Amino acid sequence: MIDLEMPADLAQFKLPLAVDQRLQYLLDRQDQGETLTLEERKEAEGLVDLAELLSLLQVRAQRVAQSTAH
Repeated sequence: MIDLEMPADLAQFKLPLAVDQRLQYLLDRQDQGETLTLEERKEAEGLVDLAELLSLLQVRAQRVAQSTAH
């Protein structure tokens, strides 16, 4: 389980540095043609899904902030 701190500004919501570095490590290995284990592949897929979710939350927070500013 990944523990994420809830920032006051959702636009700042992002993966913790160590988690982001782990994801980059796994993706870099895969890009270099190394075969990931099943566990590593599942881990990478889960982290990509989490990163995408956080990106969507950032976009939503930005849109809400823009709509309330007008």
